[in-house]
Amino acid sequence: MDSLKLELKQLIINTLELEDITPDDIDDEAPLFVDGLGLDSIDALELGQALKKQYNIKPDANSEQNKQHFSSLNKLALYVKQQQ
Repeated sequence: MDSLKLELKQLIINTLELEDITPDDIDDEAPLFVDGLGLDSIDALELGQALKKQYNIKPDANSEQNKQHFSSLNKLALYVKQQQ
């Protein structure tokens, strides 16, 4: 799971072009959106596309569960693992 988390951190950094952030800067429990990493809805769309390309999973854009899946890196890693 740790390797998946590192992969996801790198995916977030590369996809969203977060130049001043390293994987160590992303707290596994911190929120990804608004507080914490400070991502927004456009970032969510880009990240969803990257997940589809990298892991062949497609988050349902209209699902309320997406907020939970994308709430922290830990929850995103769990979601990706469950989808594989």
